[in-house]
Amino acid sequence: CLMAATDQSVITVLGFDVGSRRIGVAVGNTLSASARPVGVLDVFEQGPNWSVLDTWVREWSPETMVIGNPIALDGGSQPAQVKALAFARAVSNRYNKAISLIDERNTSIEAAQRFAQSRARGESKRHQADQLDAWAAVIILERWFLQPHLRSDLDAIP
Repeated sequence: CLMAATDQSVITVLGFDVGSRRIGVAVGNTLSASARPVGVLDVFEQGPNWSVLDTWVREWSPETMVIGNPIALDGGSQPAQVKALAFARAVSNRYNKAISLIDERNTSIEAAQRFAQSRARGESKRHQADQLDAWAAVIILERWFLQPHLRSDLDAIP
């Protein structure tokens, strides 16, 4: 017996973990509610490597872009949040896609823990540590899929 199709269509989503030197990128979809790493964008003085991101956006055709919102542990603002919001606005202007933000507290710690577990199982190698930012983006997307109460719209943030 085949499952009946639901009214909701499958939405492809790109997720971003914004750092000062690198931006981790992951892709996922609403059907599986899971994500996988795409790669890491280098960030230069003039901004991120847009040509690489342009390629990934063409390749994955996301309907929504999810940017990790680095809220301070006390719930306040911090310099990293200013960078993340500036990137979110630049992505919104460049690609004209829906932009969503998600609380990303502790995602980098969780990414490091997952990477260590993966190495212990022999699935990852030490030289792949430069992909930690992409794994943090995976966690950002998983959180966006599974914890919608942590989402916020870009327009709702001053």
